[in-house]
Amino acid sequence: MATVTIPFDGNPVTFRVPDRNLIETLSPRPSTPLSDLERAIDDAFDAPIGQEPLEKWVKPNDRIMIVSDDNTRLTPADRIIPPLLERLNAAGIPDDRIECIMALGTHRYMTEAEMAAKVGERVYRRIRVFNHEWRDPDALVDLGASSQGTPLLVNRAVAEADIVIGLGAVVPHHIPGFSGSSKIIQPGVCGARTTAETHLLSCSSGGDSLLGIVDNPVRRDMDDMADRVGMHTIFNVVMDSQGGVVGVFFGDMRAAFKAGVEMAKDIYGVAYHETPDIVLANSYPCDLDFWQSHKAQYPAQRMVRAGGTIIVCTPAPEGVSPVHTDLLDFTAWSSKEIKTAYRDGRIKNGVAAALAIAWAMVREKASVIMVSPGISAADKARLGHTHADSIDAAVEEALRRQGPDARLSVLTHAPDMLPIPAVEALIQS
Repeated sequence: MATVTIPFDGNPVTFRVPDRNLIETLSPRPSTPLSDLERAIDDAFDAPIGQEPLEKWVKPNDRIMIVSDDNTRLTPADRIIPPLLERLNAAGIPDDRIECIMALGTHRYMTEAEMAAKVGERVYRRIRVFNHEWRDPDALVDLGASSQGTPLLVNRAVAEADIVIGLGAVVPHHIPGFSGSSKIIQPGVCGARTTAETHLLSCSSGGDSLLGIVDNPVRRDMDDMADRVGMHTIFNVVMDSQGGVVGVFFGDMRAAFKAGVEMAKDIYGVAYHETPDIVLANSYPCDLDFWQSHKAQYPAQRMVRAGGTIIVCTPAPEGVSPVHTDLLDFTAWSSKEIKTAYRDGRIKNGVAAALAIAWAMVREKASVIMVSPGISAADKARLGHTHADSIDAAVEEALRRQGPDARLSVLTHAPDMLPIPAVEALIQS
């Protein structure tokens, strides 16, 4: 028997797989965090990618909006924002003309303590830091339609700012190919209707997600939305599997993002050597709820044999979703049924419908077994998943379904991984 260890709920957890069944255990490529992050951040501000330094083009009367990802992401906003404020102050912009919005998308609102922790206590006391109130229609402004025809409802305060600077991290992502850059605008500070249509666009490829595909309709649409809002500048990071910052990328929205993607591919692109019958996908570091940990499914979906089994392991202490509580009414339906019900008005929550379609597309390729202390067996059934009390029990059930000689691969940090067939990876290298 082989013993496998994965990070689960903040602790290493081990389980066993028969030697004849285990293909490989895959993780992001080991990388060394920057030894002096502050120096790297300063250097990035000194030499932006595709742009002049901030001090050369911002004006003292500009209103600045910093758009930061929320506490479901590990981006070290508390390390990036202080030197950014110093640069802006040096250019003549006072603190009272600088704000920072938490780009929640349609996540739950952050508490005061969570916002202070995200940006740092000193920054929280120094400038206005506030949530994107996506539930409040008065907080949104209608900017018409995007290049893909998506209705563009965006946070009014962001749209009215003179300078918008987006913070975020670049990792493989099933909706726009990679996170980062314009994703901080959509879905970060957009209305739920906009986010629903973008998510639905990502499900139109038929059968698989857009994970790791750099140029795709969703990314082009998001870039167009960011252009319309006026976000031309980003500060993105690439991190290792432990949240250590490996690279920093500041400057033009497209050029800086492109550089970040190349590093992210090197870290998160992993070669696999055999198409598995079973993929065990661990949700770390997206552990808060299934609304986040569902990302573990898409690398597994990319790898697994059609008709195979995916095991999703996630702590999910906040359950399926503390916000989108109605989605369990339809998540076990087929992708076609969900899409039809949304389009004819039977499902009102478009964001939840879009993700439920993506989840259904996973199940339509492979059955899903879930190990999660935070999600009840009843709710797992409503997701269309099979409950397992432990990882060992899930492996046993998967082998029962797929046969005693079934082959199994493990993804230790699945949400941040981009599986690439070994032959293809060799060609790319």
